[in-house]
Amino acid sequence: MQPNPQFAEQEAPTNETIVAISTPPGRGGIGIVRFSGPLAVTIANSMLVLRNPLAHAQARFAEIHDPETQTKLDEAIATYFAAPNSYTGEDLLEIAAHGSPVVLELLVRQALRQGARLARPGEFTERAFLAGRIDLTQAEAVRDLIESQTLYQARVAAGQMGGALSRRIRPAKQELVNLIAVLEAGIDFAEDDVDVTPDAEITARIQGVSAALEELERTFARGRIVHSGLSLAIVGRPNVGKSSLFNRLVERERAIVTAMPGTTRDLVTETVSLGGIPLQLIDTAGLREAVNEAESIGIQKSREALADADVGLVVLEAGVPVREDESALIASLEGRRALVALNKSDLGFATDPLPDLILPVVNTSAITGQGIGELREELLKMISNPAGESESGMLTSVRHHESVTEALTALVKAVQAVAQKTPHEMLLLDLYAALRQLDSLTGETTADDILNRIFSTFCIGK
Repeated sequence: MQPNPQFAEQEAPTNETIVAISTPPGRGGIGIVRFSGPLAVTIANSMLVLRNPLAHAQARFAEIHDPETQTKLDEAIATYFAAPNSYTGEDLLEIAAHGSPVVLELLVRQALRQGARLARPGEFTERAFLAGRIDLTQAEAVRDLIESQTLYQARVAAGQMGGALSRRIRPAKQELVNLIAVLEAGIDFAEDDVDVTPDAEITARIQGVSAALEELERTFARGRIVHSGLSLAIVGRPNVGKSSLFNRLVERERAIVTAMPGTTRDLVTETVSLGGIPLQLIDTAGLREAVNEAESIGIQKSREALADADVGLVVLEAGVPVREDESALIASLEGRRALVALNKSDLGFATDPLPDLILPVVNTSAITGQGIGELREELLKMISNPAGESESGMLTSVRHHESVTEALTALVKAVQAVAQKTPHEMLLLDLYAALRQLDSLTGETTADDILNRIFSTFCIGK
């Protein structure tokens, strides 16, 4: 990948050398201090006692000495990557010492005295982007990998880091560029008898690009779930076993359970992994006529949690007729991701025929664990990937989705312009608008404020 020409002016300040601690705050077995810039090697040589000179892509044993007493403080491993064959495209050096905050901070202070400056959040990855080592979707995937909560999320982020989204966009973008080139040639060389592309062909080519982008846009429904996870609100009358089911799904005693109705007054939350998707479980107060102000507030929070949740789980009690308010609650969930757990089924009560609940029903027992596996399977069906939908190069961020939808909007206008016999000079405005949106995905035409917003969300040292 070539350096991004739009950011050539921003690449000049890389004569600055930056430094940061790249491992999380606190004590640990290993702590890493990272340098990037032209002074990286000079600074390392000034603060380390090396047994062998630094060499590209090779680790070197080193000692860290107290600058005041010149006595050995620690032993470390220094790894050097020479420009341009490094993550940032610059001279890059990492010192892996023992994870003592005192030693790591000493290394940073020494580097600052030698002319380095503290790195901003995400500045190492930003330099990699500006140097053309990665595109913007790959840079954002670095953050997603760091923030992943499940192995599945990490796998998706790793695919994005490998350029999966860029590869998926590339054919549609190339076809759009080819069409623009044909139309531009027809305008620039009209006097040279260059054939005018027929309207039907122009429309067909635009629709071909749109079809590819529409398929990509549909992946956002799944990509958003993979990236951010889902929330599940457990609702129902008091004492039907909501908290017990919550504990079963969490697989530990997280919520208080007593025989007295109305134990849960506030929302209790816990996040679990279901099919590799983070699922935030929300245990709510029982829905009934409140007997005091505290319970009234809890019930109001329960209704708000259900309204905001991605998935609703209504808990009914086996052997107890479905009440009118429960039927109304279930009816309100029609068209949403929701299901019913018929709990306490282990008690053997004769259950009256259930009315048409319009939602999937699972018989469960929070006490014995009966039906918990089936409940998880039903939940998994609701969040699983639609059959045949590719998970390679999904749209996982709102920014990506907005760019694709705006590109599609511009292409719709272009098709309308062709139908209205609009001059090609005007038609090209819509096509260029679509191209700019595709470019913004990978960073070719991304504004500085968007770059700052993206990289400022990174942790320091990455």
